[in-house]
Amino acid sequence: MAEPAEPGRAPLRRDAELNRRRLMAAAREVFRDRGMAATLDDVARHAGLGVGTAYRHFANKEELVDAVFEDMIDRVEACAREAVADPDPWHGLAASLEKVCELQAHDRGLREVMLGTGKAAQRRALIDRRIKPLVDPLIDRAKEQGALRADVEPLDLPMIQLMVGAVTDQTGEPDLWRRYLRLLLDGMRTRPDGTEPLPPGPLSHPL
Repeated sequence: MAEPAEPGRAPLRRDAELNRRRLMAAAREVFRDRGMAATLDDVARHAGLGVGTAYRHFANKEELVDAVFEDMIDRVEACAREAVADPDPWHGLAASLEKVCELQAHDRGLREVMLGTGKAAQRRALIDRRIKPLVDPLIDRAKEQGALRADVEPLDLPMIQLMVGAVTDQTGEPDLWRRYLRLLLDGMRTRPDGTEPLPPGPLSHPL
């Protein structure tokens, strides 16, 4: 019996659906370790499938990247929802940012997709639709709590992710980012003796 179809996609036979799942799992591993330079042929070999099978499911690598990217966003959204559920807004915000930066640090493909060109704008629009409605109110709550400095803006968070992601790329040390994220988080907190005003923030999204 055919597996339930994803929205906009015709039902697949069970064996075809299993092959698609194998390709997706292989793509996550290949892009994680080798980045976006990996090809659809590389993914097919890693999955133990023929190249023809891969091309029956995905017309080109970009289609596969789109599918993997949506899976990545599912993970980021899960982090954001955990943060929203945290009764301590500051703790939820900081923990969520740390989890997303950890995903980036150990996933070369995710870093390259987030920093890439081409369809980056469309992918960022998807993030905004799914993540922004969760994170923006969390920022407001952390400010009301008195833990987050009042001049932090929502666009500061993706900027921080870009900076922290660059640590792994530049040093090759997958855990060094934790040091710099901690420094940045400390800079985001309010201080009893006050804070120096921040310079103007980004005028648009960093991508």
